[in-house]
Amino acid sequence: MHTGGRGVVTFTAILLAVAPVATSWAQTGQPIPSQVTGSVAGKDNFERYCAPCHGRVGRGDGPVATALKTRPTDLTSLARRNGGVFPREQVVSFVRGAGREVDAHRSDEMPVWGDLFRGLDPSDVRVTQRINNVVTYVESLQAPSTAVNDPGSQLFRTHCAACHGTTGLGDGPMAGQLRRMPPDLTKYTARNGGMFPSERVRRIVDGRDVPSHGDREMPVWGDAFKTVRGGSSAEAVKARIDAIVKYLEGIQQRAADLRRTLPVERAVTSQ
Repeated sequence: MHTGGRGVVTFTAILLAVAPVATSWAQTGQPIPSQVTGSVAGKDNFERYCAPCHGRVGRGDGPVATALKTRPTDLTSLARRNGGVFPREQVVSFVRGAGREVDAHRSDEMPVWGDLFRGLDPSDVRVTQRINNVVTYVESLQAPSTAVNDPGSQLFRTHCAACHGTTGLGDGPMAGQLRRMPPDLTKYTARNGGMFPSERVRRIVDGRDVPSHGDREMPVWGDAFKTVRGGSSAEAVKARIDAIVKYLEGIQQRAADLRRTLPVERAVTSQ
């Protein structure tokens, strides 16, 4: 194709590559953003080319997600689904499109970004830089690990799962014997406007400066961890509590995953 300026060819190529996404975006009634960015920064490229489907923080809840045939992947869970290790090389290869058909992303709604970025700039160096920067940005969005061998997961299973269940839903084997059913720990984020209340949860787990845990059937782990083998110093106790809090953050349900409207969260002291 001949044209008086590479910009016309580039813009045409981009529109063709993202046509399915652009069509879905139009169905939302929102204005379609400009398709071209000269920046190679990971955040800039992610927000321009990935966020419409995957969302600003990568959870698969972008403005056009519901209009697509296949729900976009939650990119924040890539490390969690890979044993706690971010599969960087696989993600780079996938984004680039090497060795896969256009529809290998479950549908042809995701462009092959290796070809698309080459339309922005024919320099292989800059194409590689764009892709690597996007993948680095995606890595920074990863949710905390919930792998079985993760310290927080091990502590939770050892000390919390009997009441709260191995997945934190409040259905542990001891739950039915308690005077008050344990809360569903996976809904803290949904009940807190989409933000995980890490400091509040840390205080609940520690328990030493919380007036009451309801009827006190939940142990005060700040004191209990002082007697655990492997270190009873203040630093060791804090590390254990922090690990559990990090694990809990990793098992939070997204608002879009909830099947019913949640009640207003009760005060910390009632839990």
